[in-house]
Amino acid sequence: MRGAHPRVVLGLHRSRHERRLLTGALELGVTSIDTSTNYFGFHAHTVLAREAGDLLPRFTVSTKVGYFPGRERAEHSLDPVRLYEAVERAARDLGREPDLVFLHNPEHSLGGTVDNGRDALAQACAALDDATSKGLCGSWGVASWDPIPLVGLVDPTALKPSVLMARAGLLVGAGTLAAVEALTAAWGLDRGRAWGMSPFGGSTGDPVWDRIDPRVFLRDGDGFSRVQAAFRASYRLPDVGTVAVGTDDRTHLVELLDALVAEPDERTIHEYRVLLRERLTAQPV
Repeated sequence: MRGAHPRVVLGLHRSRHERRLLTGALELGVTSIDTSTNYFGFHAHTVLAREAGDLLPRFTVSTKVGYFPGRERAEHSLDPVRLYEAVERAARDLGREPDLVFLHNPEHSLGGTVDNGRDALAQACAALDDATSKGLCGSWGVASWDPIPLVGLVDPTALKPSVLMARAGLLVGAGTLAAVEALTAAWGLDRGRAWGMSPFGGSTGDPVWDRIDPRVFLRDGDGFSRVQAAFRASYRLPDVGTVAVGTDDRTHLVELLDALVAEPDERTIHEYRVLLRERLTAQPV
């Protein structure tokens, strides 16, 4: 890979938040974890503090705000006051200030006109920037499952995130790849501040991984498994320096870490991206 060595963040989306998982990650040299206020039934922070509070200082911790408990189900909000208070609560529940707080899926609350959406996004970002300046977190970013709606809402005069996280991997469409490129350019983010997530589209057990052989995306890929190849290729689809991946299985984490030494085949990846773009433009409106 060009540039800095690819980095792995342990995502806690589907994990059981067990201490053994965190100690195992540390033993393997993984020192960054990513969680969210709404994971684990909105108890992720308190469970982490209870199970492994003494380990958290050894990690770089990122979390997300944007979802809140509702009467019947979780609700999403970009209200600046609620977001600021959520960062305060995250620091309190974790027992330490997060190193990074993401605005979680802002596209979920950006209905209405373009001007209204641009203003709502700018105010939400300003709330996280204020929390950062007050010392409630080290920095702030944007985590988006569907970044396409955000592209037309970026105000060049507004505050800019330090990190963008979006879906990555072979199952990501051309529209998402283009949106990530547009957002990183608009916010002035280099690949070191671009993160990928969900590199397997949800699960390595999905039948799609039996139907395709991702090793074609690696140079000398014969020495790697299909899972390893798919993971390594995710750093180039889109171009990111970090990938957050969740697992409760130490063996799986070892497999992914071992994949980092593989070299992506840049020509094959370029051709694949061209095919994705051509397919997108050929689709009827």
